[in-house]
Amino acid sequence: MSDVIMKRLFFGGAFLLVILLSFIDASPRTVDNSSFKKEFLERINFARQKGCNCGNTYFPPAPPLTWNDDLEDAARGHALDMSERNYFSHTSKNGRSVSDRIISAGYGFKGYKSYAVGENIAQGQMSIAEVMAGWLKSEGHCRNLMNPSFKEVGISETDHYWVQDFGGRIPFSSEEQKMIKSGKYKLIQKDVTQGH
Repeated sequence: MSDVIMKRLFFGGAFLLVILLSFIDASPRTVDNSSFKKEFLERINFARQKGCNCGNTYFPPAPPLTWNDDLEDAARGHALDMSERNYFSHTSKNGRSVSDRIISAGYGFKGYKSYAVGENIAQGQMSIAEVMAGWLKSEGHCRNLMNPSFKEVGISETDHYWVQDFGGRIPFSSEEQKMIKSGKYKLIQKDVTQGH
């Protein structure tokens, strides 16, 4: 072969290699789209609508959950952190708890008479169907999915680290707000975080 042909093949191959490498993204893979949200909400709310057994305890039907972007932000941050730092726990490497992360993401408790948060995590599942089936078969995860105190959910997945954050808030009525301002109501705060 002539030197000209060899040079063309070499430079052509090098060019092709550069093009292929430009499509490779070394950052962790995250899922964040409307079909992801829709499928999760459909699967969660189907289970909540019919009720189910969580271990030996039957949970009757519960109201449907709605998507909450603050809870999604908390879930995304934790899934990314677990993926990047190679661990699997409800407690972040920096010591933050489920409630710490959720409140930091903007899902606050001030102005609400009832506030509850919880979290399910999983690792290694390849699809929404697989992770949901696993959570529903696990008593603690199932209890979170069926908990009627939870009204909202946000979920994220990064490199097969799945985080499902739940929240439930009930605001004070206008009458209760008046009683608080007058000093007739006393507020007590307690931790009600649930993680599985």
